[in-house]
Amino acid sequence: MGEHGNGDPRESGAVINAGDGESGQYAIDDPGLPPHRPRLADEDEKTAKRSERQVAVLFLVSIIGTVIFFIGYFVVGHTADLHEVRLQNTLLGVGVAFAMLGIGLGVVHWAKTLMPDHELVEARKPLRTEDQRQEAEQIVGDVLEESGIKRRPLIRNTLIGAAVLAPLPAVVLFRDLDLSEDFGPERMRHTIWDEGVRLVRDPTGTPVRAADLTVGSAMHIVPETLLDITDHGEKLAEKAKSVVLLIRMDPEEIQTVSEGREDWTYEGIIAASKVCTHVGCPVALYERHTHHLLCPCHQSTFDAANEFEVIFGPAGRPLPQLPIAVDDEGFLVARSDFTEPVGPSYWERGNA
Repeated sequence: MGEHGNGDPRESGAVINAGDGESGQYAIDDPGLPPHRPRLADEDEKTAKRSERQVAVLFLVSIIGTVIFFIGYFVVGHTADLHEVRLQNTLLGVGVAFAMLGIGLGVVHWAKTLMPDHELVEARKPLRTEDQRQEAEQIVGDVLEESGIKRRPLIRNTLIGAAVLAPLPAVVLFRDLDLSEDFGPERMRHTIWDEGVRLVRDPTGTPVRAADLTVGSAMHIVPETLLDITDHGEKLAEKAKSVVLLIRMDPEEIQTVSEGREDWTYEGIIAASKVCTHVGCPVALYERHTHHLLCPCHQSTFDAANEFEVIFGPAGRPLPQLPIAVDDEGFLVARSDFTEPVGPSYWERGNA
């Protein structure tokens, strides 16, 4: 055994502990921050100017990308020619890519070559007095001064131009989602559902007999009048508002029936809008044992047994229910349109 005692490495001196509470010594001392190594741009003004021009070029690339997007959006692709449509899609994609990439790479290159790169450690200070506020303002001023944005107008001006233009493609795209003159709350209130309109399967258009539905079944439904619309754009718009999920459950499992809704279902068959009241995603997942409907986008969950009330997730109101009945031939029909606007909640909904 000798001087190593019982062979325990902790007692043999072969292993140094990470810390020793008595001696205060550590196996690895705090090395601190490494010495600062200046960059070429820190010591050579020509290199700094070259870096400045490179950053400005990247910001100009962003501006050119935005211009390419607008050329593709407003100039190209207004005919049915397939080649022109492909060219438009290419210009839109390339334009947005260069607009975002140019401004992103420009900021990164600016930070790496021209902004101060000294590392420092500073203890966190609680905010206390007006002096502290003024100190914070001074820090912000120092940051602006150190960034060189005041001393380098070429970078500043190209950055401003790129930052102003870069968001415009998104603004144009969102604005152009719907240019209809009647867009507004009233438009979302009404669908093509009406009294006597048959419920048909989507996409076959087959009418649905109440006797053919078994307990636990669920299917996607559209109004029969949708089949008569010939304009493709109008058809899609109407379908987006009027699509319905039809469910059959045991009538005894329907727990909530509000006053005035006593005749909205038929022998446990119940229908509701598929458009989630959060942001409009299609509610399509039905769990027959719990009677829960799940929106796959943000997990809003609705209870079909309790008039489709929200039981989980960000949705702010229940799914609108479609009143249904059975006609003389045994087919399911609507009693009326939805009694409230379908789709997401929005600030104007109360005016609809």
